[in-house]
Amino acid sequence: MNIHSYSGSFPEIAKTWSALQDQVFLKPIRNEDDYRQMVALANELADQLREEDGPLDDLFDLVTDLIEVWESHHVDIPKAEPREVLRYLLEAHDLKHKDLAEIASPTLISDILSGRRAISKNVAKALAVRFGMDMSVFM
Repeated sequence: MNIHSYSGSFPEIAKTWSALQDQVFLKPIRNEDDYRQMVALANELADQLREEDGPLDDLFDLVTDLIEVWESHHVDIPKAEPREVLRYLLEAHDLKHKDLAEIASPTLISDILSGRRAISKNVAKALAVRFGMDMSVFM
């Protein structure tokens, strides 16, 4: 599709965008309140993701990209052991162990946080996707 195909359709796009924003908080993050709302949306979307390439995957990717941009300028991720980074992210996003059940069992998350188990490559990859970060943070 080229740019000329949009000609004349911007009023319809504006109407559709307004209708979408009535249903979901989707805009640039400009302050802490926007950030908290976007994190809440990401958490809700993560709970809905069931299959790869599902209808909400692109929306989840967009939301986590917005969060990542905000965090890169406003949130200091500690340079610490992977389990401490995970602990920090759980607190920052107001998440419980069970909120990561699509990644690992609450028992495994507890074992990781207590230092009884290391973060596996698969779990690190899933955490990186979940929090919109580089996988190396969890390794």
